[in-house]
Amino acid sequence: MKYLRVSFISSVLFFLFIGCQSSQETFVAGKWAEAYKILDQIKVPDFQPNIYNITEFGAVADGKSDVSRSINRAIETCNMNGGGKVIVPQGEYFAKGPIVLLSNVNLHLEDSACIRFSTDPKDYLPVVKTRWEGVECYNYSPLVYAYRARNIAVTGNGILDGQASDENWWKWKGRKQYGWEEGLASQSDSSSRPRLMKLNEENVAVEERVFGDGFYLRPNFLQFYECEVVLLDGITFLDSPMWFVHPVLCEDLTIRKITTKSNGPNTDGCNPESCRNVSINDCYFDNGDDCIAIKSGRNNDGRRIARASENIIIQNCQMKDGHGGVVIGSEISGGCNNVFVEDCTMDSPSLDRAIRIKTNSFRGGRVENIFVRNVNVGQVAEAVVKINMLYDSKEAIKGSFRPVIQNIYIENLKSLKSRHALYLDGLKDTSIKNIYLSDCTFNGVEKDNILNYTENIVLDQVRINGDFVESLQQ
Repeated sequence: MKYLRVSFISSVLFFLFIGCQSSQETFVAGKWAEAYKILDQIKVPDFQPNIYNITEFGAVADGKSDVSRSINRAIETCNMNGGGKVIVPQGEYFAKGPIVLLSNVNLHLEDSACIRFSTDPKDYLPVVKTRWEGVECYNYSPLVYAYRARNIAVTGNGILDGQASDENWWKWKGRKQYGWEEGLASQSDSSSRPRLMKLNEENVAVEERVFGDGFYLRPNFLQFYECEVVLLDGITFLDSPMWFVHPVLCEDLTIRKITTKSNGPNTDGCNPESCRNVSINDCYFDNGDDCIAIKSGRNNDGRRIARASENIIIQNCQMKDGHGGVVIGSEISGGCNNVFVEDCTMDSPSLDRAIRIKTNSFRGGRVENIFVRNVNVGQVAEAVVKINMLYDSKEAIKGSFRPVIQNIYIENLKSLKSRHALYLDGLKDTSIKNIYLSDCTFNGVEKDNILNYTENIVLDQVRINGDFVESLQQ
């Protein structure tokens, strides 16, 4: 009887396990089906057949004459006439100031067209409404900017070159490796970045957060602010002052076949912030910071605006250098959910992590329902998967907004070389919860996993250095 009782109990536990596993697989399959429905529902721009060539508005392809006014006049004319395509034909152009996109306009760079942008900060005045590291303010205009526009695009196989270097924008970072020297001003001056962060913490009205000339806050390359139905297709971006592609509070956003290249400070590739219904596919990132970093506002601003980043699908992208391949945070106070990553390749000794989530108890944020599958990782410098609730440890100890990170599903991820497979660093009173890894292989792992304050890590067919791992110990 005792044997029969034990066998019966074992059978019940086995079938409960199989049932839970089956339920989880059904849930994940349903979420991926939901992702494809989201893709089908994302609106893409549709333009009138009208054509406006910038040379008809005075633009000269000599690489010296300012074409920003000609391009903006062409955009304004196109917009007033119901929309269409503004053509930048083959040639070298120089823009002494920002390009401002308006509704129903497709700015199209033909093959071998290149626009190089001025590196004189005064050319990006007057200030415009922007977000800078997750905080709203008025600052230098991004090099390409749109505000509350609908049905817009930047397309073609041309090049947009920010010409940033250690000689201009990058030294504002305040580090000697980027050209800064003792006696030079930088964003770390008390009147600049620290002041902006303080205005955020004190809930000062956005209209009073005016920066720009003399404050050393570098602009983003492209920022679309509160825009709808947006397309970026085929463009190569080079050497940005700071973040490359930074859509904020946008909806129905398609980013495909773009390239971002830079080794400068904070030159993230693509940072959708508080955006909804986003497709990023077939892109190439080689950056001085995160390749893709999903954000939703920092601290009080993120909680005040309360707009999560959600329904973001990342497919068929290639990541080279950077701090992280696909990253969520660190400015994530508004939350993030329903992110799907599949069929991506990440590989470089100068790529620190493949999948990363970062926040702290000062920034907070609720991050959940993150799905990753079919990702090939060649080499990363630190961890293949890193989740960190103690990002920026000096700030983290001050906060009372405990983050929530849960429901992370990773399937068929393969890596060849890393220091750690997993680096999961939660908080004593706020664990990282519900991490599911299935059919994952981590080879060339030099050191043990780091696990602090985690709960419910489920492994199914996971190998580390050739050995199956059934459970993880903290």
